[in-house]
Amino acid sequence: MEQIESNSKALEQLKKHRISGKWHHWIILWGTIFLTACSPNSSQTSSTLELKPVSHAAFRSFVEATNYVTDAERYGWSFVQQDVFRWAVVENATWRRPDGLNPPTSDQFPVTQVSYNDAEAYCNWSGTRLPSYAEYWELIAADERKVITNYNGPISELDQVNTLGNVWEITATTEGDSIRLAGGSLFCSPTTCHGTSEARRLFVDKETGNIHIGFAVVVEGK
Repeated sequence: MEQIESNSKALEQLKKHRISGKWHHWIILWGTIFLTACSPNSSQTSSTLELKPVSHAAFRSFVEATNYVTDAERYGWSFVQQDVFRWAVVENATWRRPDGLNPPTSDQFPVTQVSYNDAEAYCNWSGTRLPSYAEYWELIAADERKVITNYNGPISELDQVNTLGNVWEITATTEGDSIRLAGGSLFCSPTTCHGTSEARRLFVDKETGNIHIGFAVVVEGK
């Protein structure tokens, strides 16, 4: 509770000094955080579908084709998670430079610093969609690769590790105006942010990005 109150005070200060007229860009570390859309097509079965995390290279192709500007780019800043407990507001933190300074060292890293709005725009361009929360867990069930969580590795290339962990994925499941995140990230552990558990409830608004939030899309299986 003390951590939530501390974060709330910090955000209130940001609201007074950084934002004029519009404050939907927020984060809470315990209980309520991220969600997404592109509604699922229930006519297809999971056996014909695959979950494909979106890489930095794939998102760049989308931006180059459409001149899309992300929410973080419009604001000029975003959140940068430092560990499970701490985060900072960092100027110029966007998908191009997730920590505000350095571009990703590999095009095959998951794209991060993207919001639900950004993910939905990518879906509309690529003819794909976001998974529902339940569908996410169904589609990753057979993935037996290493799970990057509990600080057992850095954010890793998508073809090297499990979709579970590594970075949170935005889903199409909503609760009010919030979007539910799935899968956890490298910062999660069973004793803190247990995001690699399906029972974990974590939501964000539709404009929030972070260095450990990306998204995956549902595609036709091979």
